[in-house]
Amino acid sequence: MQFEVLATCHTTRARVSRMKLSHGVTLLPAFMPVATQAAIKGLTPQQYYEKLAVRIDFRVGTIISLLGGFQLVSLNKFTKITEEGALFASPFTGEPTMLSPEESMSIQHAIGADIIMQLDDVVSSLTVGPRVGEAMRRSVRWLDRCIEFHEKAGRSDVQNLFAIVQGGLDPVLRDECLDEMIKRRDKVSGYAIGGLSGGEEKGMSQAPKLNEAMYGETPNGQAQVFDGYRFAEDLLVCVALGVDMADCVFPTRTARFGVALTFHGPLNLKLGKHARDLNPIDSGCPCPTCRDGVSRAILHHTVTHETAAAHAITLHNLTFQARVMGQARDSIVNGTFPSYLRKFFADYFGDVGYPEWSVNALRSVGVDLLEGCPEAKVVKGDGSKWEYSDV
Repeated sequence: MQFEVLATCHTTRARVSRMKLSHGVTLLPAFMPVATQAAIKGLTPQQYYEKLAVRIDFRVGTIISLLGGFQLVSLNKFTKITEEGALFASPFTGEPTMLSPEESMSIQHAIGADIIMQLDDVVSSLTVGPRVGEAMRRSVRWLDRCIEFHEKAGRSDVQNLFAIVQGGLDPVLRDECLDEMIKRRDKVSGYAIGGLSGGEEKGMSQAPKLNEAMYGETPNGQAQVFDGYRFAEDLLVCVALGVDMADCVFPTRTARFGVALTFHGPLNLKLGKHARDLNPIDSGCPCPTCRDGVSRAILHHTVTHETAAAHAITLHNLTFQARVMGQARDSIVNGTFPSYLRKFFADYFGDVGYPEWSVNALRSVGVDLLEGCPEAKVVKGDGSKWEYSDV
């Protein structure tokens, strides 16, 4: 991997970088569509490559594989963690299977992904007590085993191993883990922020006391990934804190439930209020759905009955995520990223109130969303904006 920082924000930790991998060059920060079981849900391969790839930030053919502890959390009823690895029972046959750090590397080598992740020991972000420290330290030991296997396999020149920082919501444990992984900086190409988006209160992972331990201390020449953050506001806060890449199933999954993402908040196209609306989802959007004039009314009519509607909204939602990140990159280069943040949040939340967690997180890196808005409303909780009724 060749990783070059091209521009930095004068206020926040945001940066624009160029990442060169075996399959091409990608500009960061970027959102990565998730292909669960090797498929982007709601799109055919032809739709992705012919209609969407030119609008998605991530280079076509660039693959990041995550075969590790996060997946085992979803199988925790079937899994026993030992020092050797994760012993789990197949949810289909009940057959015992050991996934060791070495086996995880072997599988990811066979997949041929550009960026591969270590096997880590993950506990729920809501877990407290000695198990959190145990998991963090085991993740460091497993990283060493992943590094050894990866180097012996001779794949270091074509596949890039990322370490995963653990430690729950404990800043001391996070800091200890990050220190250990930075000691191995010559053996890894980047760092993933792991063990979050698991049910913790929104904003806990952006709390100022955790920022340095998770976002602010990685080497400047190496990339940072955050897995599992969903909403546009989450992505932009992470960018401001220094994250380079983020991924989630949210834009494709929510499309299948009839929700379209826009710069003024999500549109629940199942609601009757959209039944006679002949406007596209977003007249300024370049996605095939909006460009071809597919109306909100026809999407409302078909969204829960025809898979074509899921395809159409998925195309739009992935384009929306790419636009959010593309505009972030442009504003960082132009020196206007704080202004971009203020405009985005004003357009998105101005009518319902700013989420308190996002206000506090961005203040920790020098951006006050309420600057010049003395009457602005701030709401507690996750502040996620959603259309629930026809009113």
